[in-house]
Amino acid sequence: MTRIDPERHSDAAPVTAEAQEPQASPEVLKVSNLAKYYPVRTGLLSRGRLVAAEEVTFSIAKGETLALVGESGSGKSTVAKCVLRLEEPSAGEVTLNGSPVTGIPQTELRHRRAAMQMVFQDPLDSLNPRMRVWTLVAEPLWLHGIVPKRNVKEKVAELFELVGLNRDHLDRYPHQLSGGQQQRVGIARALATQPALAVLDEPTSALDVSIQAQLINLLRDLQQRLQLSYLFITHDLALVTILSKRVAVLYLGHIMELGPTEVVLSRPFNPYTRALISATPVDNPWEKRERITLTGEPTSPVDPPVGCRLAPRCPYVLPKCRAQPIPLVDVMPGHAVRCIRFQEEHVNGQWDPEPTVGTESAPLEEIPHAAEP
Repeated sequence: MTRIDPERHSDAAPVTAEAQEPQASPEVLKVSNLAKYYPVRTGLLSRGRLVAAEEVTFSIAKGETLALVGESGSGKSTVAKCVLRLEEPSAGEVTLNGSPVTGIPQTELRHRRAAMQMVFQDPLDSLNPRMRVWTLVAEPLWLHGIVPKRNVKEKVAELFELVGLNRDHLDRYPHQLSGGQQQRVGIARALATQPALAVLDEPTSALDVSIQAQLINLLRDLQQRLQLSYLFITHDLALVTILSKRVAVLYLGHIMELGPTEVVLSRPFNPYTRALISATPVDNPWEKRERITLTGEPTSPVDPPVGCRLAPRCPYVLPKCRAQPIPLVDVMPGHAVRCIRFQEEHVNGQWDPEPTVGTESAPLEEIPHAAEP
């Protein structure tokens, strides 16, 4: 990443101690320039590629949660599956506890997967309806030979107790459990191999609000007790503030902003982050919040623009936003932003928090752009 001198960052949010000091805990997961492309047919005889993720770089320390947020289709789940190699990355590197995950044969990857597990979005779809739930949790114990076969069911009972289930649930089938209980079974299965990293793919989105709160409290308690690292995928910014210390905002496969949750959500710099936050409901119905509207349709991932992916919808757009690739720039230690308007104007104290053009829909050619420096 490019660096900007933090002393010139005149109107930035205060630098927290977390942002000033490097992570004391060792890195569990490191993702470098991850990319995923899917081949698609663009015509009768022509083929192209769909860009699901590109230039994705982040790391997660031991016991830390990194939230990956963005609208549907932004590439969140694709990034998670590439991290676990459930999808094969097209480019980039992934390391877990210093050992490579990408570029290794499947036989070695099978053993490496014991240290990284996933909790899926829909608990019922992720559980085999023909198997009793204790055997679903026992499968990874058998596969990796973690405990002797005679002790497997007792180990499963311990895992059930850890996630708030009791022995009465052991011999039930998935459809005989509630949604919250099904998800607890999924969490127990993920914990069976004693992983260092758990990928949570919107684990509470299919549940009632009261059950969501219980599951979030359970995940926080498990993280503290077991020193787990989480990659938490969600579109709910309220959950981000509860569960994660850092957040990465994804749009059309690009990370637009990455930094401490408190800083990113209280003073966002990228226009896309601002738009996401402005669309979040507030507790007080009388409180007015300025709404930033991104007009038009998202750019097709089959033919993404050369410049900023957000340029066709951005109310702050400059001509050069569409003319050149925009790097992800460190504006202060631990906080990076992908926005050329911010990089060129805000660091000199010229950043205007108001859009230079209206938020009403208008063709790109008709939008009056600010003069380039």
